[in-house]
Amino acid sequence: MKYIVSIILLFTIFTLSFAQVNKPKSVAASKNGGETSPTSISLTLKPYTKTWVYIGSYYGKGKTLVDSVFLDDESKGVFKPAKKYTQGIYFVVSPKFAILFEFLMDEKQHFSISADTAKREDPIIKGSFENDIFKTYSEYSIKQGKLLSDLSDKFKQSTSKADSSKLRNEIIKENKALQQYRDSLTKKYPSSLLSTLLNAMKQPEYPAIPVVNGKADSLYPYHYVKDHFWDDVEFNDDRLLRTPFFEPKLDNYFKTLVSADPDSIYKEIKYIMLYARTGKEIYPYLLTKFTNKYINPEIMGQDKVFVKMFEDFYSKGDTTYLNAASRKTIVERAYSLMANQLGNPAPPLDLTDTLGNTVSLYKLGGKFTFVVFWDPTCGHCKAELPRIDSMYKARWKGLGVTLYSVNVSSDKNTTQELKKFIREKNLDAGWIYTAQTKEARDDEQKAGLPNYRQLYDVYKTPTMYLLDESKRIIAKQLSLEQFNDIISAKLKSK
Repeated sequence: MKYIVSIILLFTIFTLSFAQVNKPKSVAASKNGGETSPTSISLTLKPYTKTWVYIGSYYGKGKTLVDSVFLDDESKGVFKPAKKYTQGIYFVVSPKFAILFEFLMDEKQHFSISADTAKREDPIIKGSFENDIFKTYSEYSIKQGKLLSDLSDKFKQSTSKADSSKLRNEIIKENKALQQYRDSLTKKYPSSLLSTLLNAMKQPEYPAIPVVNGKADSLYPYHYVKDHFWDDVEFNDDRLLRTPFFEPKLDNYFKTLVSADPDSIYKEIKYIMLYARTGKEIYPYLLTKFTNKYINPEIMGQDKVFVKMFEDFYSKGDTTYLNAASRKTIVERAYSLMANQLGNPAPPLDLTDTLGNTVSLYKLGGKFTFVVFWDPTCGHCKAELPRIDSMYKARWKGLGVTLYSVNVSSDKNTTQELKKFIREKNLDAGWIYTAQTKEARDDEQKAGLPNYRQLYDVYKTPTMYLLDESKRIIAKQLSLEQFNDIISAKLKSK
């Protein structure tokens, strides 16, 4: 059995280069701000003189520069922005954009920082109670972290069962001591920023598993951890964004504790978003995060999460967070995905084949219909269609699969290219090749009807769908092998 020691220290000392950085918008305020500024943070940073230095903060999984100040010939400068910074974990950044050390941005934001790059692990911060208790905590956690790291190394190197057992118990004991120390701080300073940070870091530990009718409840640990995962965490607290651990914890929650079923995912997202709604920074951040994840999900069918987000949030006014281009993309993609959700009837297709005849999707027979939208000039399509043909001849034809191909190109020259490609690859047997005529497309536009690109979300080629006997969508946007597995599973279930 492997034992993993996990230690999270707030006060991390490291150097990081920012690749491309623009000066923050509040630079001018810092440089010219007067006594009316709600924030005044004086910085002495030796040996730098007559140069710009910066403060930055964590922002979700990333880091961002927040402000800058020009140091005088005595290495001194004062940050005086027009409005207060969002509280959280911040860091001082050198002229070459290297992180020097961290500190807490408290609520009052009237304190001084004195530091020397030769001793950057020991900045002196005066006038901030939050940084006082943060320093006390950091000193203890670094000491305890070193102890746990040493015990972990010994555990890995131990050769006897007795030593391993003893070291394992010591690790458990010292980890517990670290958590008890954190708990004592949150109890002593419940309204402090440090308490908020520690609560956000905390992972629930389940108590003894109950025994019911002589049998242990194996699901109890899962339900307990899930139910208590967000204890004492306020999703509308903008300060959570200014930490390095909130978003990873959020990702871990969805990865390990939430079912991959889109309805289960959306239930969690809706709760979080409604809770976060009053957060000025965190609400639009989370809305964007979940949108980006599920507008093009990794798992088939999870685009339903994005559709439901659009219905409950974007369609009710939350597009005000977006610029015009993003708003257009969100709205168009949402309406496109609404038309091709798993389990829904496929949108009708009445297109023209290579002989000039109209072929209706809904008049085709077969236990399954495989629909592929492609372009004869697309390199990936040219590689994929022969593979589909091979699968059809080797297996799908005998299973009652019908192939319905849609040429998405509007270029008349592609008709000849299509016929040439069919001949060269010997794809004529069993395929139905269709395209939309210019006349049909014009009539559609005049009537204000959505086209098949919108209805089938065809933003790349090839785009592929698998329909059942009733022309309901049972799979989409998968690899050829995955489509084949779906067909096998459906046949087996019947």
